Amino acid sequence: MWRGVVERGLLKPSHPHQLHQLVYYSAYAKWDVSARGPPPYWFPSKVHCKDTNLGRIMEVHGPKVLGSLYHDPIESFALFQKFSVQHPEVYWSIVVKELAVTFHDPPKTILDTSDESKSGGTWFPGAVLNIAECCLLPSHSPKRTDESVAIVWRDEGFDDSPVNYLTLRELREQVMMVANALDATFTKGDAIAIDMPMTYTAVIIYLALILAGYVVVSIADSFAAKEIASRMRISDAKGIFTQDFISRGGRKFPLYSRVIEGCQCKAIVVPVLGSSVGVTLRNHDMSWKDFISCADGIPRPCNYSPVYQQTDAVTNILFSSGTTGDPKAIPWTQLSPIRCAADSWAHIDIQAGDVTCWPTNLGWVMGPILLYSCFLNGSTLALFHGSPLGRSFGKFVQDAAVTVLGTVPSLVKTWKSSNCMEGLDWTKIRTFASSGEASNVDDDLWLSSRAFYRPIIEICGGTELAASYLQGSALQPQAFGAFSTPTMSTGFVIFDDEGIPYLDNQPCIGEVGLFPLFMGASDRLLNADHKKVYFDGMPVYRGMKLRRHGDIIRRTVGGYYIVQGTSSVEIERVCNRADERVLETAAIGVRFKIGGPEQLAVLVVLKPGPSNCKPDLLKAKFQNAIQKDLNPLFKVSLVKIVPEFPRTASNKLLRRVLRDQLKQEFSTSSKL
Repeated sequence: MWRGVVERGLLKPSHPHQLHQLVYYSAYAKWDVSARGPPPYWFPSKVHCKDTNLGRIMEVHGPKVLGSLYHDPIESFALFQKFSVQHPEVYWSIVVKELAVTFHDPPKTILDTSDESKSGGTWFPGAVLNIAECCLLPSHSPKRTDESVAIVWRDEGFDDSPVNYLTLRELREQVMMVANALDATFTKGDAIAIDMPMTYTAVIIYLALILAGYVVVSIADSFAAKEIASRMRISDAKGIFTQDFISRGGRKFPLYSRVIEGCQCKAIVVPVLGSSVGVTLRNHDMSWKDFISCADGIPRPCNYSPVYQQTDAVTNILFSSGTTGDPKAIPWTQLSPIRCAADSWAHIDIQAGDVTCWPTNLGWVMGPILLYSCFLNGSTLALFHGSPLGRSFGKFVQDAAVTVLGTVPSLVKTWKSSNCMEGLDWTKIRTFASSGEASNVDDDLWLSSRAFYRPIIEICGGTELAASYLQGSALQPQAFGAFSTPTMSTGFVIFDDEGIPYLDNQPCIGEVGLFPLFMGASDRLLNADHKKVYFDGMPVYRGMKLRRHGDIIRRTVGGYYIVQGTSSVEIERVCNRADERVLETAAIGVRFKIGGPEQLAVLVVLKPGPSNCKPDLLKAKFQNAIQKDLNPLFKVSLVKIVPEFPRTASNKLLRRVLRDQLKQEFSTSSKL
């Protein structure tokens, strides 16, 4: 075996394949890709584990709550995680003090489970706050002053210009000015949409809406007019903030025209460049400049008294695709930001002084998660106004001195294949994070090598959870493409097709069922029956009705987790309706390449009778239906028409037999 120790922790093997036999040492961690299980591994260092957020509080509270079982943050991590599940009120009483969360009225207790109708419990009952105000005020824990840099950004095309920045004071003043303009334009409590790229202006609008007691309606800037219309209708939005155009790669793409095709209510339009909008507005719409001028008559336009509300007050309506045709409208309360910031604090280890960058949009769940993960943890939010696909984005990461970089696997694959980041200095990065898709081991190795082989924290969650249920941790060995732990205070079981849970730590594959006490998770839907969607038909485990998430996950030898995808039943339900000639379908996740991601294959049995139905046609229909009704990131890799499905005597579908048959068929064809 080839081994190496190099100065400064940067190891460059003579051949890229040697990475698969690499043991990496540095002051912070050790890589060992020869270990068993999903390779490669990143090992945390016992020297520095106590400097992490979670390690620090474990050193203080671990001996108290675990007694003689506590040793150190690495060895005792699993025990502390289980304690947080069994005693969530203790865990959250500790963690909320670590975040920039200030209650106007303190909670009577942390968790109240006396109301049996609320399976998720009542969190922080009696507390009153404004979560946007918490993002804007100086704090001691985390350490943050008015002169701390809150946001850094750069516009695409200005690669050689210094990065722009706003201090916390400047951000607060701009947010309060927008809040005053809102009160002069809309009625307090209105739902107001944001459909624009995640620029610093969009962030200011988002915080101002919540500070002033409005409800944000999140709409992705990639949506067509029909999708915009459905979200505006479901949320009963009274206005929308948007841009005249979207700028990408030196080209301008229309946005305002799509927005007004999808809604009739007032639009406030921000110019993509300069101070004047580049389109003709409808009579009842306003330019950003005219909107801001609404605050001119106020004696102190940069001062504003926040609207304080109970913790269960709705602040943001986000959307998650469903099989009903309309997207599920998921209200976020003031608890949701606390949850997502706490997960980033505990698992990604975002700290005061970090610079965090994650290409995303306020229309997707990662946008609000990123915003709160930065502002409630004292990190600087880094925003690139443009496409993240090319070198311009990478240079911004370098020039902004980003320390935490979030990605999606398809983005990493593009960077790697184009070699566009070659020669850039990303060595300030101490942690990567990845979400949204299944990761590729080779791509992850390439990404990690950009910054002295720093760890990549995998994240899997959902809009309705306001966070994740599976993650990696800086206190555990990390395997590329896999998750190492349930998130702090999260409990779940994996159960088989009969609803019978597998034993803890048993290698298995099945659907995940979440424990119902999940701080920050949804307890209502605007346009669907929450109980029916998330609880009906789920097994009971130790007296608890499990909460549905829909993922099929695999627990490996060694206790790592690999997400196989959305429940096959959900995918099949959509595909069965996609074409009238389809009798039934079977959705199977297959890994055709070692180390590669799971790929979705759909096997089809057609109805009796003559048919010229072709697999390619069905593939296109399935792809369209799945992206529309389930997840826009899903990709159907293979469709195969078969005469029948293998079943047990009780008519149970034998998915493993189908999976093995596909693997065998693919292996045979590859050899030929």
